[in-house]
Amino acid sequence: MRAWANLYPWDVNGDPAAADRIAGLGLTGVTLAAAYHSVRALTPFHPEHRIVTRDAAVYYRADAARWRATGSRPARLRPVVARPAGSFERAAAALRSRGLQVTAWAVITHHDRLGAAVPSAAVRNAFGDGYPWALCPASPAVREYAAALAGEIAALPEADAIELEACGWYGVEHLSAHDKTAGAAAGAQAQWLLSVCFCAACRGEYAAAGADPAWLAACIRTAVDALPGAGATGPAPAPPRAPAPRAPAPERAALPEEAARVLLGVRAAIATRFQREVIAAARTPGKPVYLHAHPDLWAMGANPGYEPAALAGATGIVLSCWDPRAAPGLVSRAAEAAPPGTVIAASLLAVAGLGGDPATLPAQAAAVRSAGATELRLYHAGLAAAADLAAIGSLCSAGA
Repeated sequence: MRAWANLYPWDVNGDPAAADRIAGLGLTGVTLAAAYHSVRALTPFHPEHRIVTRDAAVYYRADAARWRATGSRPARLRPVVARPAGSFERAAAALRSRGLQVTAWAVITHHDRLGAAVPSAAVRNAFGDGYPWALCPASPAVREYAAALAGEIAALPEADAIELEACGWYGVEHLSAHDKTAGAAAGAQAQWLLSVCFCAACRGEYAAAGADPAWLAACIRTAVDALPGAGATGPAPAPPRAPAPRAPAPERAALPEEAARVLLGVRAAIATRFQREVIAAARTPGKPVYLHAHPDLWAMGANPGYEPAALAGATGIVLSCWDPRAAPGLVSRAAEAAPPGTVIAASLLAVAGLGGDPATLPAQAAAVRSAGATELRLYHAGLAAAADLAAIGSLCSAGA
């Protein structure tokens, strides 16, 4: 299978040996960050630094005049350009000169700065807490920003393709600062419940679907406080409404059936609309468009849930297959539901220090290929130690 490895621009820029080192692995190409969230990253081989810290930013030369000309609302979101500008273009040029294809890696709704600058554009949970790192895909400002960002990145001459990460619902889970959200916020139920958005745009969507947003928020609060380990001293009183059987997906949320149905339906519709708009904006002749996704509609985060209809116009999907035991099932499920001809790219964790098992990459690749994967993504060549890179090279030389 053809294989790409993830990279940051700072993994390449300033390191004269980087492009040759990456090209020597035998990869088809690299997935290079063009728009990314805040990060603190290791650079094991760079001659000038070992730790790089960056705020959320774009790494290409955004057209400031274009963004000013198309924005009319005061709350308009605009990309924050990293300085010096053009690090994506410089790194891409070096990599392409060594025969590597460059896919532009664009993180959409995970943004640690824009949600703080424009709180109305951020996810707000049922308790009224804002998540400045999570842009809400129901927000008109976010929809406009995301489509414009994807279109601008896809049009970059240095990009041979584009991958859209966090293109959908992002929620409470977020590694940032000194994160202290474990305990009562741990587990799939709490994570999902605390990620349901009740910003003004989402409340309007719930009302348009015939549901009372206040009742839905009360259902969420009740379910959160009833979870084991929650902060409440006892179960919160149930909202006055219909009986409360378990939700269709009890591993996600202990909600009244009606509330679960409305929330899942509305959130799925919002995500589908958002994903279709962003994919349409990113479509550029001759350039593949990939969506980082998960076939579970309840999923959120870097790989949010999607409906097959959302893939209209997309070349393929990228699945996070970092758990080797669950990977074949995930790939098989996505492949069966995807429209005919959809590329299924399996992302394997190739860095031991991040919890991966590079020695088993060939077996992992064989397993996802048998399940229906047609391409590989290897995370992450810039963070990899020498032994990790050797394992990536061995995988590629064996033809995956």
